[in-house]
Amino acid sequence: MASLRHDGRRADALRAVKITPGFLRAADGSCLMEMGRTRLICTASFVEGVPGWRAASGAGWVTAEYGMLPAATGSRKSRPLVRPDGRSVEIQRIIGRVLRNVVRFDRLGENTVYLDCDVLEADGGTRTAAITGAYVALALAARRAAAGGRCAAGVVQAGVAAVSVGLVDGRCLLDLDYQEDAAAEVDMNVAMTSRGQYVEVQGSAERAGFDGAQLTRMLTLARRGIRKLLAFQRKALAGGGRR
Repeated sequence: MASLRHDGRRADALRAVKITPGFLRAADGSCLMEMGRTRLICTASFVEGVPGWRAASGAGWVTAEYGMLPAATGSRKSRPLVRPDGRSVEIQRIIGRVLRNVVRFDRLGENTVYLDCDVLEADGGTRTAAITGAYVALALAARRAAAGGRCAAGVVQAGVAAVSVGLVDGRCLLDLDYQEDAAAEVDMNVAMTSRGQYVEVQGSAERAGFDGAQLTRMLTLARRGIRKLLAFQRKALAGGGRR
């Protein structure tokens, strides 16, 4: 029997997942996304109008912002006074890019949905947790907007979720926490839709390269984890939140 990880999980196990929909009453859509000790608030704000380059197209837009609270990582992180740091910019672009893959912009109309992902506590996997939580917030906001006649029904055409996977001491592990991520030879983030399509695969070798067989194992493990996350999302959306 393979040895358990430092936190008692099997190699193919997710951390404890909890999605609380409707976490912020004033938001069009929101959730508290928890994966182990990583916790984020994800909100979706439905705003009339689109960027200038999108005007008069009849189509909407979805964009994202991402940030960490000062104490999210244990040692205080300074707030960006003018613009987000490079890492935050990269992550928010990924979140927006992934979520746009499941949106029907013609049904959204000339409206913009702003996805805000704010990390309360970070213990690895914040970008993947942000994607998974942002989807729930987006789906709730689109549902509310359609019910209010602000857009057509069916804006969100599929589910999407993301998870990390990597090689640690030669073992393929799912959903790395910070301790594992810091020690990983390979770290990969994978996002997939409920239709089984990959929409983001980011993989980097930190200490040694990886071969095709290892890549296949990591993608298989990620795919299994994402199926479980999609089920958590469906359960959260069926609950409908606190409204």
